Amino acid sequence: MTKIYYERDTNPDILKGKKVAIIGYGIQGHAQAQNLRDSKVEVIVSDVEGSPNWEKAVADGFKPVNAKDAAKAGDIIQILTQDHVQAMVYKESIAPHLSEGKALVFSHGFNIHYGQIVPPATIDVFMVAPKGPGSLVREMYQSGAGVPCLLAVYQEYTGKARELGLAYAWGIGGARAGVIETTFAEETETDLFGEQVVLCGGVSELIRAGFETLVTAGYQPEIAYFECLHELKLITDMIYKTGITGMRERVSDTAEYGDLTRGRRIIDERTRKEMKKILGEIRDGSFAKEWILETQTNKPVFNALRNRDANHLIEIVGKKLRGMMPWLKK
Repeated sequence: MTKIYYERDTNPDILKGKKVAIIGYGIQGHAQAQNLRDSKVEVIVSDVEGSPNWEKAVADGFKPVNAKDAAKAGDIIQILTQDHVQAMVYKESIAPHLSEGKALVFSHGFNIHYGQIVPPATIDVFMVAPKGPGSLVREMYQSGAGVPCLLAVYQEYTGKARELGLAYAWGIGGARAGVIETTFAEETETDLFGEQVVLCGGVSELIRAGFETLVTAGYQPEIAYFECLHELKLITDMIYKTGITGMRERVSDTAEYGDLTRGRRIIDERTRKEMKKILGEIRDGSFAKEWILETQTNKPVFNALRNRDANHLIEIVGKKLRGMMPWLKK
């Protein structure tokens, strides 16, 4: 049975007298740091000196320091740099300062789950992962609400790792909405699967395939863009707010009938079989091994594929059409 915790289940007092070091003032870092500070938790912020994130931290009222100083001073150390640099930052700046009883925190389990970071046995290791971008985490906190979070305990040393995790979730506003208990393995594997098969890989390739089919058949690229990309936001917004059934209730009967009778011809058994294969690559670590090797060799495949898709006709047409939509600039 799924366990969900709320504010009444937390003990914020456990954070009193503790310093939380936020390593990385980026997409999640800025939101978590500011929310914790507003919750009266002592926060130390770290990023690369002179970087845009460093300057943003200063503008937000922090006095940022380097990662080594933050890790040395912090009792609870939250690593919010990108996945592929976490192991290096950990080894060079954090590991030497993990004295007994400290806590190491993550918002994604990649480096722990795939053994890129192996913490000492004398600390607590847990995860608090907001299920939304940093901008939403901050916005919801300021409005008096919160973004649901995931909580996972990887290593229990002090006997208070779960309690600390729940208090941390309280501090960033997550306990207002609900904190769902999971594991590092479940969070990591489902997150990667969702990105690759649906949210990023699946959706972007479906858009391009639909666009290319219409253009190849002789339709104008601009019309194809509107039908296969632009209007996707309308549909995803409805799904986001009301679920798939709610979306179907809000589109025309013609659209719903097309959905019900044609959707499974696109996502067929061959596609589902490939999804299972991709999940297998995530679970057995082969994707992680591939990605880690890619980052260690200056990302040649990553950069080549990124450049290829950036020059696709849909991007050229889209840039022109988005220039006709002033509301997108707000």
